[in-house]
Amino acid sequence: MRWFEVTVHTADEAVEAIANVIHEWGAGGVSIEEADNPDKPRDTSLGQWYELPPSTIPAGCAVIKGYFAEGTDIDLIRDKLKRFLSELPEFGLNPGEAAIEVREVDDEDWANAWKQYFKPLRITERLTIKPTWEAYEPESPEEQIIELDPGMAFGTGTHATTALCLRTLERVIREGDDVIDVGTGSGVLAIAAARLGARHVLALDLDPVAVSSATENVRLNGLKSRITVKLSDLLQVLGEAASKEAEGLGVRCPVRVVVANILAEIIVKFVKDVYDVLEDGGKYVVSGVIRDKRAMVEAALKEAGFAIEEGSEEEDWVAIVATKRPGS
Repeated sequence: MRWFEVTVHTADEAVEAIANVIHEWGAGGVSIEEADNPDKPRDTSLGQWYELPPSTIPAGCAVIKGYFAEGTDIDLIRDKLKRFLSELPEFGLNPGEAAIEVREVDDEDWANAWKQYFKPLRITERLTIKPTWEAYEPESPEEQIIELDPGMAFGTGTHATTALCLRTLERVIREGDDVIDVGTGSGVLAIAAARLGARHVLALDLDPVAVSSATENVRLNGLKSRITVKLSDLLQVLGEAASKEAEGLGVRCPVRVVVANILAEIIVKFVKDVYDVLEDGGKYVVSGVIRDKRAMVEAALKEAGFAIEEGSEEEDWVAIVATKRPGS
């Protein structure tokens, strides 16, 4: 089978937005290559692996490749992508070069090629992400292994936003917590929450591809009894959970932790819904926020009744922990 390979040359801050929309338009897979930062020291304190050759992509830039099945109206996809890139500055995202290339490739040219770049990675003191096809032995009894095959879903855990979330969850989650993961993608954050001691995790996504991928990764990690993956409009399910009308969600509401690793513009849309589903003193962990959008997100959180507890940054991305103030 042949595929259309659509390549987008962009800036690193626009990577998640572009990758997500390419998925939404029916791509059978997406690969992302970002620039090396020669001025940033590589941290090996947790045994991180750096086996890749240096990237030739200029600093601050990225290359995204989306693969569309033969028979796709690729001219329509290209036109939609051009419009989308032109509109990104309205959301405070720099599209960079915004160049688009299209070529035809065979299955073997891409289906498994990206796997050579995904290696076991120690993200935190307790969490290591291991691709299902790689051999790896834990270095200590405390090390928790997350088996992951992202398939066509976005999220290997190596991107700055996901890594920030994982490190933050390690500090926030307590044994026995109930957790909601909004926009679960490959399910990596939901699995991490369970590995860190959560009693049950409700993993939500409105993309059927993500739901399928997350469900399979939950199975691979032996966590089907502790993680419920649900295809859903995020606002609807949070509203149902808050009103205690929904059944079969697995979590007991109000929950203690909600995590959302999605775009800032989406986060601010359901801040009140998250507030309603959290217990007093509960924690809302948000990431996927570009540094320039931090003030906007924090303002929305405060307006809804949250107190900003902490914020951490990596590259141009921010993770925020907000606490629900009772009676706001």
